[in-house]
Amino acid sequence: MIRLIQLPPAFGLPNASPFCLKLETWLRMAGLPYENVYTANPRSTPKGKLPAIEDGKTRMGDSGLIVAYLQKTYGVDPDADLTKAEKAVSLAWQRLMEEHLYWAMIHTRWGDEAGWQRTRQEFFGRMPWPVGVLVPPLIRRSILGQLRGQGMGRHQPEEIYQLAMDDLDAMAAFLGEKPFFMGKQPTSIDAVAYGFLANILRVAMDTPLRRRALACPAFSDYCARMENRYWPQR
Repeated sequence: MIRLIQLPPAFGLPNASPFCLKLETWLRMAGLPYENVYTANPRSTPKGKLPAIEDGKTRMGDSGLIVAYLQKTYGVDPDADLTKAEKAVSLAWQRLMEEHLYWAMIHTRWGDEAGWQRTRQEFFGRMPWPVGVLVPPLIRRSILGQLRGQGMGRHQPEEIYQLAMDDLDAMAAFLGEKPFFMGKQPTSIDAVAYGFLANILRVAMDTPLRRRALACPAFSDYCARMENRYWPQR
């Protein structure tokens, strides 16, 4: 059975990482059996990040590469009915969320001071003293260094939020009244979109991103459809 190695549940979600939630949703979408292995330490995974999988003797990291491997290995493809042009559009939306919107979300949790206090409590609140005092600031500094290195962290907070709200507005316009991003049936991009939108909408953290997403009823309806289909226990 596939072993899905990912962060523990947090913020009331199956996973507070949009990439972990994406991959687990995709596994449910594909109907592949798996078992969760929760860890807060990604150092032992192939790429030093989460999620990762173990499938027999195969160990892999990176959610996108894992999905491609699973499609090829198990012959399941939620995108089989998409045209080449639709697959290209789907890939473009995936890149927008994973390579741009993601970094703004990182700012809301690790850069913004109010968001950091909530994140610190959620992720590190059970650590014993003095580890719980010493470790969180070090991890925060490392993540904010990544944020600056990527480029998003060089902007002012209001600029970061505006860039991300532009992303959300574009997603809302494309989703429109469709039940799923590419039409009547869910495809792989819906696993990605749900991973991100749930981490914005379903986390009770007052941010400009959440306020913007809540202002679009289509997003809440969309998440409810995905949860009814793939996360009925939520």
